[in-house]
Amino acid sequence: MDKLSEYKETVKNILNYYVELDRKTPEPNMEYFLIADDENGQYLWKTIGWEKDKHVDLTTVYIRLKNDKIYIEEDWTEEGIATDLLRAGIPKKDIVLAFHEPSLRKYTEFAVA
Repeated sequence: MDKLSEYKETVKNILNYYVELDRKTPEPNMEYFLIADDENGQYLWKTIGWEKDKHVDLTTVYIRLKNDKIYIEEDWTEEGIATDLLRAGIPKKDIVLAFHEPSLRKYTEFAVA
């Protein structure tokens, strides 16, 4: 399996694990989704529903595969999805914390782009 295919499977497995955890202890009137677009290398963990009279549409994690790297565009997890990627064997040099301004990425332990 090539690197990009491996990254796609790893990202989907990690996000699916969290979506399934949400589904096991659901909030009333909420639905949890993994949206996977393998062709374009984009992955979202979403929560959609209603809380009282307010519509809820949350993106917990948004990841893009770009230039043979994993770009974490949005991450509202407690430990950070990068931690899960590292545990799965993805090297830091292939993970971009894209939610940080490009000029600040050099101060992280991860790839700048």
